[in-house]
Amino acid sequence: MIQFLMTMIAGQKAKMDERGASAVEYGLLVAGIAAVIVAIVITLGGQINDAFTDTSDQIDGIGGTAG
Repeated sequence: MIQFLMTMIAGQKAKMDERGASAVEYGLLVAGIAAVIVAIVITLGGQINDAFTDTSDQIDGIGGTAG
């Protein structure tokens, strides 16, 4: 509370508003990155799962080309 009053007395209200705006911008940036990651996982999820399954089968000797 004292920090707020000191900031108001010093006339730095605009600086406080910029901190809030920066927080919102960072939040939007994080949300955008998360949306891109979700889209990539949805798009490539099946292919990645198939690759891991094939690799696992080869390691277990189920596949025709192992050993």
